[in-house]
Amino acid sequence: MQQLFYFIRKFRYLLLFLILETLAVFFTIQYHSFHKSKFVNSANFVSGGIYSKVNAVHEYFNLKAENKILSEENIRLKNLLERKNDTLVSKIEMVIDSSHQQKYQYIAAKVINNNYAKRNNFLTLNKGNKQGITTDLGVINSKGVIGIIKNTSSNYASVLSILNNSSKINVRLKNSNHFGTMVWNGKNYNVTQLNDIPRQAEIKVGDTIITGGKSAVFPEGILVGAVKDFKFENNQYQEINVQLFNDMSAIGYVQVVTNLQKEEQINLEQSSENE
Repeated sequence: MQQLFYFIRKFRYLLLFLILETLAVFFTIQYHSFHKSKFVNSANFVSGGIYSKVNAVHEYFNLKAENKILSEENIRLKNLLERKNDTLVSKIEMVIDSSHQQKYQYIAAKVINNNYAKRNNFLTLNKGNKQGITTDLGVINSKGVIGIIKNTSSNYASVLSILNNSSKINVRLKNSNHFGTMVWNGKNYNVTQLNDIPRQAEIKVGDTIITGGKSAVFPEGILVGAVKDFKFENNQYQEINVQLFNDMSAIGYVQVVTNLQKEEQINLEQSSENE
């Protein structure tokens, strides 16, 4: 207490000046509208800047939750679109079928482990049998094809990546009906190869490659990548490199595609082959 008195006595003139200065500023702002408005605007500017910074930090730490919400919303809209498309087709064809259902169903999942530097790569998803995921289902995201479900457990699933020696995906040129098979030579994890394209096909650098729809795994028209370069020798395509739209080293949320008519399609194709 004695030190406090000593401090006040030592700086009494400075303290008195600061008190009087504060009162002068207060009365000036309080009783003059121009000064008051300037002060309020300045205070709003400072506080607004602080709030913006705090909000930016808050948004950053909530990105994970927001991404999950967006992924789930995307899945809901895709499933809704499938139902509407199928309903429209049924009405056009004048088909009345009480058992009619959408052809594809989508389940959101997150990649919790991703291999891309090996010759045979796999991914792990955080969903499995309990969430409706089974083997041989397609895995995609908004940028393109990821792979096919290989094995499942109750709450997890492994995905045979397109960056795998065993991966063979039916694809086609977007601007034509020429089909081929997408494989990977094990070199660049962002570049795959396109085989079995007939020599009649006209290919240009930059042409978009999409899923062909011939298999019962992926819907037709899912993005894959764009032609990076190619060689045409001996009147046939020797090598076609495809730059993937996906960065396969940075895969987050994905969509698992279920073909609800897969069994019917496979049974029909097998019966036709056995005839």
